[in-house]
Amino acid sequence: MPHVIVKMIEGRSEEQKAALTVELTKAVMSSLGCTESSVSVAIEDVPREGWTDKVYVPEIQQRPELIYKKPGYDPFK
Repeated sequence: MPHVIVKMIEGRSEEQKAALTVELTKAVMSSLGCTESSVSVAIEDVPREGWTDKVYVPEIQQRPELIYKKPGYDPFK
């Protein structure tokens, strides 16, 4: 029962979110060998000014053991 949570800076359209959901679902099914009915996807919009404090520090910087793909940016530079 994979549940994918996507946090991204606000501003994407509902159409973009729907397209991302379709592609993520396909990727999860293909990679994990599960059915579409077992996949769920949540998308959380985060204000740009809150990204570093609400996402980068607590979920990326402070939890490196969970990160399988590191970002190519440093918000502190």
